[in-house]
Amino acid sequence: MASPDWSSIASPSLAEMEALAEAAFARLPEEFRALCEGVVIRVEDFPDEETLTEMECETEFDLLGLFRGVGLAQGGEMMHTGQFPNMVWLYRRPLLDYWAEHEETLGHLVTHVLVHEIGHHFGLSDEDMEEIERRAG
Repeated sequence: MASPDWSSIASPSLAEMEALAEAAFARLPEEFRALCEGVVIRVEDFPDEETLTEMECETEFDLLGLFRGVGLAQGGEMMHTGQFPNMVWLYRRPLLDYWAEHEETLGHLVTHVLVHEIGHHFGLSDEDMEEIERRAG
């Protein structure tokens, strides 16, 4: 198999990473996506300073993604007035850094982080999340 011509390939932009995340989300099993109705996926280069402090990160590369909101495991079935929607933040530069150091595709990594950020907040076990990832392909 011939290697791709890497000389003309740039790292994905924020918009391209967001499109990759949306495509990964669309491939997840329907019953998992149903848990996530209304979830908003955002991509930023890095977490903000407040998040880094809150999550006790040593560097801005320590956090690949984060779920913000109220999951079903916390009794968050209904949206309350003034409440922000559930959001998943994916951090482009830490994801790219991790990807460069490991033997997996960027699409698989984005799917993995997306499933785990959502899954933990909905009370899913690691085994449940592994099965969701497997079914997403």
